[in-house]
Amino acid sequence: MNTFTYVFLAAFTLSYGVQFWLSGRQKQYVLQHREQVPTAFSSRVSLEAHQKAADYTITKSKLHDIDSVVGMVFLLLLTLGGGISLVFDFWSTFELSPLTASLSAVASIFVMMTLVEMPFSLYQTFVVEEKFGFNKNTVPQFLKDQLLSITLTMAIGMPILALILWVMDSIGELWWLYAWGIIISFSLLMSWLFPTVIAPLFNKFTPMEDGPLKERIQELLQRCGFNSQGIFIMDGSRRSGHGNAYFTGFGASKRVVFFDTLLERLNPDEIEAVLAHELGHFRHHHVIKRIALMFFVSFIGLALLGWLMNQDWFYAGLGITQSSNYMALLLFLLVSPVFLFLLRPFMASYSRKNEF
Repeated sequence: MNTFTYVFLAAFTLSYGVQFWLSGRQKQYVLQHREQVPTAFSSRVSLEAHQKAADYTITKSKLHDIDSVVGMVFLLLLTLGGGISLVFDFWSTFELSPLTASLSAVASIFVMMTLVEMPFSLYQTFVVEEKFGFNKNTVPQFLKDQLLSITLTMAIGMPILALILWVMDSIGELWWLYAWGIIISFSLLMSWLFPTVIAPLFNKFTPMEDGPLKERIQELLQRCGFNSQGIFIMDGSRRSGHGNAYFTGFGASKRVVFFDTLLERLNPDEIEAVLAHELGHFRHHHVIKRIALMFFVSFIGLALLGWLMNQDWFYAGLGITQSSNYMALLLFLLVSPVFLFLLRPFMASYSRKNEF
């Protein structure tokens, strides 16, 4: 253990400690106000519905707390517990190139993280959501979604990761600048492909039928100057009773999407209000600003990684005895959320301002 070990443990304790403290305050506040509907909603929301929402919030929060504890333990096992080193040592025993062995090790770790998270996703879906009447999913559909997600992550993410690792090994000290360009290009490409290629793998998107509602929505889109590829209804009811609406895509691929559950529950005035809120983000350029902020943060992060990968104390402080570019990237991805937690109040404030 070195000084950075103690810095990491202090940030780790502060990060999770504040999260659990806030979670406790939230549950306490919800319980205190469970018996009375807020005055602003008393004419629209019944006490029974209000209490159901409160119980749902508390139940989800308790599950999230347990999930966080498991995540804490798993992160410590991977880093200070030597888990990362064990995985990399295992793959080094095979006759593979350093790049292939490292990619296999990284993939193994992320698969393990997915497997650790899966019981909580199952419990959330088939116990919590079922208890409160929201679940429409089936176990075969759930497992199919998980398998498809892992397959897509491997098929799309691993080549990009391989390219970044190659850049780290081959370009020189400014590798992080090239990697940043790769990440930006990939992010923009995925934003363009997601509505028409990725999303339809999971859900069915049906063009909204002609009628008064569609005309009303199109008039709103025209007033806001939002040029979309179309208005679509997503079969969200296949998995959940929750409703939502969003617009997605980039450039000419933009499209407006309504969950079928939302259209079933709301009247035309309410549907237009929901869409108007989302279009408010478009009119105020919140999406572009968020993308720009993400690119800026990734620029700073990669520059920092470019410096950390040459610091022996960074590896030693996190339980790694043999340093490498691959180790540096994986460690950075795993532990940076612990330190970035300190920025969450600022990000939350920015997000709330945009929502208002």
